[in-house]
Amino acid sequence: MRYIRYVFLAALAIVLVSVALANRGAVMLQLLPSDMADLVGMNQSIELPLFIVIFGSIVAGLLIGFVWEWLREHKHRAAASQRGAEVKKLERELRRTKAERDKDKDEILALLDEAS
Repeated sequence: MRYIRYVFLAALAIVLVSVALANRGAVMLQLLPSDMADLVGMNQSIELPLFIVIFGSIVAGLLIGFVWEWLREHKHRAAASQRGAEVKKLERELRRTKAERDKDKDEILALLDEAS
């Protein structure tokens, strides 16, 4: 299984390097469309190779997706945490109840009851 992962990572690296070599041309990125930038007064632009724009877009999309899912699953994590706290509370209550029940019993009989 480890070798399959290494082969997959090597193939992915080859594809990414070939995409980067094929897209070395510079492109100009602007923060806002030119008409809106003139209106606002923020005519900011930067010139980058196309492969950086492509890879940056992929990374940004992945990060946005991860954050979106993390926020979406918050209710499930909260419910699991609440249930875990409830289980711990019930386990403490069960131990306390067993201790009260077994306080007048012989220690050996209490151990036998606890084992079954």
